[in-house]
Amino acid sequence: MRVFGLTGNFGSGKSTAAGMFRRAGIPVIDADRISKKVMVPGECAYSRIVLEFGSGILLPDGRIDRKKLGEIVFADPSRRKRLEAITHPAILEVIKEYLEKLSRKGRRVAMVEAALIHETGMKDFFEAVICVRCDEETQLRRVMARDGISRSEALSRFRTQMNAEFKALESDHIIDNSRGLDETRAQVEQLAGKLTRSENGTA
Repeated sequence: MRVFGLTGNFGSGKSTAAGMFRRAGIPVIDADRISKKVMVPGECAYSRIVLEFGSGILLPDGRIDRKKLGEIVFADPSRRKRLEAITHPAILEVIKEYLEKLSRKGRRVAMVEAALIHETGMKDFFEAVICVRCDEETQLRRVMARDGISRSEALSRFRTQMNAEFKALESDHIIDNSRGLDETRAQVEQLAGKLTRSENGTA
């Protein structure tokens, strides 16, 4: 099965592009959704995260308060790396399970949506990596609205990311999400056709 990576910085429109790829017939595995799954009480990463960060990150019902945890790790790169060391192996195992299920169903092409493909050295896991990008001001507005945070908080989070232009250059394909949904959709559909046209060869 051909497996492609879909990446992009916060607010780039990566999830919007993922939905378009799904509608174009390519199944997309959402690594962020899996990261939430492995943090649920009883799942593989939960107890290690609580042990590492303390019970102060828990909600009254015992679930991890992702907003509070995010405030901690975005303020301290060493804590963020520790969290990633706990969650990333667990997330990768679930991704592999999902890909195996898709393969057994006869799917020939699949995509994994993940923000940190380059940062975690996962690029070689994929046949090719697609990067979604847009202008920084649009990214800021999206992140502020999505996460309910201030502009200064959004900027602080942006500083923890790989440079967007460098991330694009490190990728094999680029989706420019700066010019409206119709233009983005046209790019996605064109690339989806290219990725699915042949089961062999490279993208």
